[in-house]
Amino acid sequence: MSKQRARIWVGIDTGKGHHWAAVVDETGATLWSKKIENDESAILTALGEILDLADEVHWAVDISSRSSALLLALLAAHGQRAVYVPGRTVNRVAGAYRGEAKTDARDAYVIAETARHRRDFTTLDVPAQLAADLALLTAHRTDLVTDRVRTVNRLRDVLTGMFPALERAFDYSARKGALVLLTSYQTPAALRRRGLARLTSWLVNRGVRDADSVAATAVEAAQAQQTALPGEDAAAQIVADLATQILALDDRLKRIDRQIRDAFRTHPQAEIIESLPGMGPILGAEFVVAAGDVTAYADAGHLASAAGLVPVPRDSGHRTGNLHRPKRYSRRLRRVFYLSAQTSIIRDGPNREYYLKKRGEGCKHVQAVIALARRRTSVLWALLRDDRARRLDSTRGQKARSVAEAGGAAARHTRT
Repeated sequence: MSKQRARIWVGIDTGKGHHWAAVVDETGATLWSKKIENDESAILTALGEILDLADEVHWAVDISSRSSALLLALLAAHGQRAVYVPGRTVNRVAGAYRGEAKTDARDAYVIAETARHRRDFTTLDVPAQLAADLALLTAHRTDLVTDRVRTVNRLRDVLTGMFPALERAFDYSARKGALVLLTSYQTPAALRRRGLARLTSWLVNRGVRDADSVAATAVEAAQAQQTALPGEDAAAQIVADLATQILALDDRLKRIDRQIRDAFRTHPQAEIIESLPGMGPILGAEFVVAAGDVTAYADAGHLASAAGLVPVPRDSGHRTGNLHRPKRYSRRLRRVFYLSAQTSIIRDGPNREYYLKKRGEGCKHVQAVIALARRRTSVLWALLRDDRARRLDSTRGQKARSVAEAGGAAARHTRT
């Protein structure tokens, strides 16, 4: 097929089993619209047909997740780059076109038209091997954490209906010894029969820390409930099974945390990212996945805006200065900066000082942490730009030591 147009736009409505591609020219007329199976040969065939239509081809997709991975990889292999048109944008723009039908072909057309009219969409790049590995590992870790939270909640619910005193006695989300206990002893009668001494010995043999305290708390709860509730036997089996699942999930989380740590520290700028207080290997890996190539952000403000840490004005007429929280931003990137900022205020240092300063100005905890997170985006962006790790200012350290020495001298003078 001879090339008939100088420039065309291709909108692709992405799916798991198949995609639908629509091609429009500079006037918005549809030149090509077909269903494409999510298969390498089918995509390559469609790619060849579309590239024959024009000298310059602009691609746009509405999904940037795993379902579009093969498509994006094949586009990149042929020197083509696609932009990401968010689904919310497609949904809103669709209302500007005639008709109310909702089909894959119409969605693909709207994507192509939107890309034709706008030039500010983010370009999608095929991730490098390390970025792809970290994306898969962190996503799998998130699934495991979600499963663990759900299982702990289910355990507490079942235990409340059978043995409420024991449910109140431990924090099962953080106390491994209590979970080990539940794998074999779930009912008040079973705990009373075992007794304090033998239960303590049983826990010690299984490597439970502070076994005597765990045993004493469990036996005390058993003494407080002498009544066996209906369904106790079935509930006990469920509790034992759930406790075993949580312990297995903990082991899996430890293994994947090691994998993420080892993979992340092969990143050329891992040391720089970890030099920011509160940013460990797990959050660092999530930052690499969520932020992508930092050079794509013109300045620290663009990075903060992508993380939803910059307020958006809502002005009209004489009403100015009205700021509100943005709605379109990377939730994952915001979570990285928020959690790392919250972790950094645990210890003394410039992060805690800035947080306390904001609290002193009347900010609530969340507001102060968000303000600190915004400040830290500028620091991290500058460190990555300059390719240098963060170092504590020597004058600040000397000042802190002087204050400590002065305090020690005052204390000695008081004792004297």
